Amino acid sequence: MNKISKEYAKVLHELPLKEALSERYLSYALSTITSRSLPDVRDGLKPVHRRILYAMLELKLNPEHGFKKCSRIVGDVIGKYHPHGDSSIYEAMVRLSQEFSVRYPLVDGQGNFGNIDGDNAAAMRYTEARLTHFASQMLRNIDQDTVDFRETYDGEGAEPVILPSYVPNLLANGSSGIAVGMATNIPPHNVGELCDGLLHLIKHPNAGFEKIMEFISGPDFPTGGVLSEDKKTIVQAYSSGRGSMRVRAKWEKEELGNGLWQIVITEIPYQVQKSKLIEKIAEIIEIRKIPFLSDVIDESAEDIRIVLEPKNRNVNPETLMMALFRSTDLETRFSLNMNVLSEKGTVPKVLNIREVLQEYLDHRHEILVRKTNYRKVQIEKRLEILEGYLIAYINLDKVIHIIREHDDSKNMLMSKFKLTDIQADAILNMRLRSLRKLEEFEIKEEHKRLSEELANLKLLLNNKDSRWNFISDEIKQTKKEYGDKNEIGNRRTIIDENPVDIDIPLESMIEKEPITIVCSKNGWVRGLKGHVSDKTEIKYKEGDKEGFVLKAQTTDKLLVMSSSGKVYTLGCDKLPSGRGNGEPLNLLIDYGSESIINMRIFREEGKLIVASTDGRGFIINENNIVAQTKNGKQILSVSGNVKAYIMKPADGDKIAVVGTNRKLLIFGIDELPEMSRGRGVQLQKYRDAKLVDLKVFNSQDGLSWASGKNRIRKEEDITTWIGKRASVGKMPPVGFPRNNKFD
Repeated sequence: MNKISKEYAKVLHELPLKEALSERYLSYALSTITSRSLPDVRDGLKPVHRRILYAMLELKLNPEHGFKKCSRIVGDVIGKYHPHGDSSIYEAMVRLSQEFSVRYPLVDGQGNFGNIDGDNAAAMRYTEARLTHFASQMLRNIDQDTVDFRETYDGEGAEPVILPSYVPNLLANGSSGIAVGMATNIPPHNVGELCDGLLHLIKHPNAGFEKIMEFISGPDFPTGGVLSEDKKTIVQAYSSGRGSMRVRAKWEKEELGNGLWQIVITEIPYQVQKSKLIEKIAEIIEIRKIPFLSDVIDESAEDIRIVLEPKNRNVNPETLMMALFRSTDLETRFSLNMNVLSEKGTVPKVLNIREVLQEYLDHRHEILVRKTNYRKVQIEKRLEILEGYLIAYINLDKVIHIIREHDDSKNMLMSKFKLTDIQADAILNMRLRSLRKLEEFEIKEEHKRLSEELANLKLLLNNKDSRWNFISDEIKQTKKEYGDKNEIGNRRTIIDENPVDIDIPLESMIEKEPITIVCSKNGWVRGLKGHVSDKTEIKYKEGDKEGFVLKAQTTDKLLVMSSSGKVYTLGCDKLPSGRGNGEPLNLLIDYGSESIINMRIFREEGKLIVASTDGRGFIINENNIVAQTKNGKQILSVSGNVKAYIMKPADGDKIAVVGTNRKLLIFGIDELPEMSRGRGVQLQKYRDAKLVDLKVFNSQDGLSWASGKNRIRKEEDITTWIGKRASVGKMPPVGFPRNNKFD
């Protein structure tokens, strides 16, 4: 073993893998949470943003000064404070400058900093930046011991642990991030409303959530839009720190004359890329998912202007927009999750709105105390020097004599006039021209002024109410600068507490076109365009033949009943096209190995008769038949050898039934009960027989049946066969088909 290996062996010790992984992963998780992903509740910034702003301050990139290249700024941030990739730092800085990303930009960018279409910013060597006035308020008085500093990663400098933040940035600009095992998502808000909420909380520390939310009405996104939630939902989200809120695009109907109109979208939801939104709408138009929308045109310049053209003037604009809300990002949901670093940036915690505001106020109070103490110490030092100057002026000749005649003039001055070390140095360093009479007067005035300021500072430090009054005045000044009297302070997001949700019928979402539904004997189904008049033109696979042929519209629903007594529902627009032989019906509905006994087009409020082979049945409303899944809906209860057999419209006043025993029975339809599901009642009495066919008709029209090719026979006098339900019946009239079928 070499020397190095022996040295390592001395410090090596065994540790279970589980324990080692747990310890190291916990360290990684804490580092990610506290140093990367979650914002501090006090200034609302993550470390990378804080370092960018501080580096720009160090470069003197104040709003009043000129711009500097972003590459220079990024270089300083990497070299001094944030040893990570330049692209991640530049992307963070770019976002701070985008007016569509942050409500109150912190970086004033010059050049291409991206756009709402999702285009990236230009390379950092081409762009320039400086701080905004809002950012300067976050950095104000940072040089007056208002915050703690710590060593940078290389130990060669210092960086602020937190910023003074004279504006409530966390709620003003919001924040989002994903840490290890937790995430945060806070929307932007209106500073004027936040100031009102803070002022109320200062006066009423125990204010309830409902009262606070009277001042802060909800998010105020930089892209505007409409917050479509009721007040109760908003209050509940902010009182728990978690919730979900619906955001919609802002739109208006624009009249074109002659009854024509178009819809113009002027604001889109937050964090939605305009280009992708338009692509999605264009895709919907192409696949005709919303048939009453004709075209989408992007007429945006600096402002958003997306034009939607309807198919015709009869389209309801509310219905059109509701369909788009459900199909595109014209409506999104913003998930509120106020997970932040609390307790001076040490503990990740989900806070409610009152706790967030209170922690910010506590931060402001600490900043005020630290700034006041700093100013107090500076004034006391200056007063000490000024008092030494005054002593020198009163004893000017003696002071001059001591300075000229004694080698150790400093100690002589200190012992003669009882001066401090600082006062003696100040006198010795005084310039000769300061000995004029006017300078003495100015020193006395400065001493008086500073003494009064010192007294006020001591009063402020000793009186908590005075401090909160001072903070209130500062917050009022913030509201004056960023409130609704200024363009930047106007609320952009409209609060719609009573959003209208229109029920869009299925038919309105499908373009109505005639089709012919073809299902072969072997269960291959398709939808042919148009209504086919000649069935002989329809082709089938070899060995297959006609099963069902129905004329319908694409907006219709198809009811399919199997021998198991289940009814399945299919949208006619979902049927495979007429190309080829179609698709197996089993791919669209799950009817297993059972056979299909009938297919019908659904009728709103229509009624059907369903019956099984043992001659039991009932009437059912078609609305109770519609199934929502491909597994169907059990309607007719059957078991053993008994199968579902009949599904026909209940249109008439008489029912005719015939069995394999060739007995015909006619009875009133009112004898049959209306049910939603079950076995039903006995229609005709059988012995060693079963049901063959059933027909509903009007007694005044007589009973008719098919006889030969394209021939219909009718029996007008049906008295002989009329009886009570569940009777045996009598032999049918002469000429009745031998197969006992009416059709």
